[in-house]
Amino acid sequence: MKTVLLPQLHVFLAVARLKSFRGAARELGVSTAAVSKSVRQLEEQLRVVLLTRTTRSVALTEAGRRLVEDAGPGLGQALAALQGVSAQPGEAVGRLKLSVPRTAVPFVITPVLPTFRARHPRVEVDIVIEDRLVDVVAEGYDAGVRLSEFLERDMVQVRLTNPFRFVVVGAPGYLARHGTPERPEDLLRHQCVILRSQTTGTPYAWELERGRRNWRVPVRGGVATNDEQTSVALSAEGLGLAYAFEPAVQEHLRSGRLVRVLEAYAPTVPGFFLYYPSRAQRSGPLRLFVETAKELAAMRM
Repeated sequence: MKTVLLPQLHVFLAVARLKSFRGAARELGVSTAAVSKSVRQLEEQLRVVLLTRTTRSVALTEAGRRLVEDAGPGLGQALAALQGVSAQPGEAVGRLKLSVPRTAVPFVITPVLPTFRARHPRVEVDIVIEDRLVDVVAEGYDAGVRLSEFLERDMVQVRLTNPFRFVVVGAPGYLARHGTPERPEDLLRHQCVILRSQTTGTPYAWELERGRRNWRVPVRGGVATNDEQTSVALSAEGLGLAYAFEPAVQEHLRSGRLVRVLEAYAPTVPGFFLYYPSRAQRSGPLRLFVETAKELAAMRM
């Protein structure tokens, strides 16, 4: 049976439900003649009479009743499904999947997502928190958030934050007991909260710079973690020095629980960027997310 009959079936079911050709025409936004023609075409194709009609009433034949019982629920579900995924003019519908490092969430996701969802409530957003470098194309993401220095050249970059520094911090109590490091090499004589890679478990060397000179210090300590927020919290409790990006420790710095050390050696990085493949066709949800992120980033910078 040809699927071309589906429009006629839809019309027939409306007539059967309303028991009126005129009522079906009003509901469907077509003429009564068009409704009558659709029902006639369906009956001709099926070679059965589906409706008995008089000038005063419309009634189902036995064949018509069976068709309503068998086809009505299925077509109703199909129409509801189509309605569920269809968009009104100017409305976005779809799904957006983002790869985001944990440290970026408070600065580039939390400020953007409420506005984005308020504007586009039918776009579902799936945020996967992971600190590893992700191939967004191969792993099925629409976009990711990373420091720009970690991005491939064929990626489009959208700035989400200003540049910021990585700083070494410690609790005042710890510094009172162990002294304040004055040079990068002094870190080797201090307890440091070691930060390990979430993918390899390898400890990160602390990167410092001054002028044209750079240091990668393989710090040591009795406590290690693979989460930067945990390393900062432990440092605030006096367990050792920590290395973190400056925006993430602002509250601790303001409260005095942590203070910066080796500030003259703090390296600056470009900031967080949203990235996606330059060769890929951007989906509607991604395009709208980029627009919202750029708008809000401009207000913060």
